Amino acid sequence: MKISIELTFTPLKDDYEPHIIAFIKALRNSEFTVLENPLSTQVYGDYNKVMPFLQTEIEKAFTDVDIAVLQMKLVKTDRSDYEPDF
Repeated sequence: MKISIELTFTPLKDDYEPHIIAFIKALRNSEFTVLENPLSTQVYGDYNKVMPFLQTEIEKAFTDVDIAVLQMKLVKTDRSDYEPDF
């Protein structure tokens, strides 16, 4: 089953930027399609492959900071080719 996931990682500390960059680089280095915008990062792929990968990467990201928020939205389809028609 193909899925689309939108992630927003927010470390709650003064030096948040290096932690966000490291998380995004880990996502980029995966086998999945990864698209970014200024507010979030999207990951597209097969559910049974993406979810274990994200579980590992989220745990790594959380280990490096005391407090963080991760917002995640999942859509049951691959929306990587979406283009607005308006």
